[in-house]
Amino acid sequence: MKKHQKHTNLVRPDFGNFSRQEWAIIGTNCGNIQRLSQAIIERLGKQFNLGYVDADHKSADDAAHTEVKNALNSGAGLSYMDMIDYHRFDTLNNFDSFQYRQWFNAQDAVLVNGNHFKAKQQIVVIDQKKKDSLQRKLDRLTDVKLILLAEGESEIHDFLKTHLENWKAIPIYKLSDVEMISTWILAEIKNEIAPVYGLVLAGGKSQRMGQDKALLNYHGAPQFEYIHNLLAQHCAEVYLSCREDQVSKFPGFNIIKDTFTGLGPFGAILSAFRENPNVAWLVIAVDLPLVDSAFLSELLSGRNPSKQASAFLNPATNFPDPLITIWEPRSYATLLQFLAQGYSCPRKVLINSEIELLESVQAEKLKNVNSPGDYEAVKGMLG
Repeated sequence: MKKHQKHTNLVRPDFGNFSRQEWAIIGTNCGNIQRLSQAIIERLGKQFNLGYVDADHKSADDAAHTEVKNALNSGAGLSYMDMIDYHRFDTLNNFDSFQYRQWFNAQDAVLVNGNHFKAKQQIVVIDQKKKDSLQRKLDRLTDVKLILLAEGESEIHDFLKTHLENWKAIPIYKLSDVEMISTWILAEIKNEIAPVYGLVLAGGKSQRMGQDKALLNYHGAPQFEYIHNLLAQHCAEVYLSCREDQVSKFPGFNIIKDTFTGLGPFGAILSAFRENPNVAWLVIAVDLPLVDSAFLSELLSGRNPSKQASAFLNPATNFPDPLITIWEPRSYATLLQFLAQGYSCPRKVLINSEIELLESVQAEKLKNVNSPGDYEAVKGMLG
């Protein structure tokens, strides 16, 4: 008998405790960890979004602590303060990885003080002063990626060699060599930038057109096939998005059926992320017949993987165009948050999120075709 599956078997994002990419720095004192993390963030923070996780080392009797505690203990469940230069939330609620991932969703990578928190990957510092402490925390060393030698250190602890079977293959730098460490972090972040998959939105009802827009012929082939072939030139994999009852119209093509039904393009994007939440989705509506390979190259070259999405400004609406957009993996959670608040408009998500907004000199290629008149006009333009 088949084993009973109580819950739907969903593909999960490649999260750690805080983010998709994170390192706990462990093996030395908190001051060294804080200084190293700050130095790395100063060097890389303008190029990528970097988060930091630590525990407060101040006395519980500190005046600022007392002020916050008094506010929360008076009955408030959450306190928010606009600090002008930054924003601050205080709460008495306990957090775990499910909450941490929401807060760190916008970060490309997170540096963690490993003396206080665990992370998916680790950077181990060899420091005699914290040798015993590190030996007691070997259970936290699940995927060590880098070893650093504190001042005066030259040998890896024997217990660490025993614990790390692959220790000879792990890069070793000096703790003081911040430039080298930052370069290594930078390479790791770039290496984890999500690949781009293509998604052709071919599931519309074409009510205004009076015939299926996916099957219209502008370029010597059905439009869905033309867009599919364009995407195949630029994307690792390409899928057609459609409703359950439309699958038979597209034999031989990779299909993602709508699992968020009744939501139009919004549901199609969510269905793609449900299929694979670890890639970026380049989404194109099937009713954009003027799009060509050069236009896709312009979008991809302008992509900013540190944002929620990268999209063209459509001069006809003066808003981002959501239906020729690269949606990054982090936008999956953002789309779901908008849905939970009662919104199913992908353009609204783009307007109210941190995105890379591109202005193209070929903006006329954003023209979409919704009616027989539009169809004839575009055919005339294309000759």
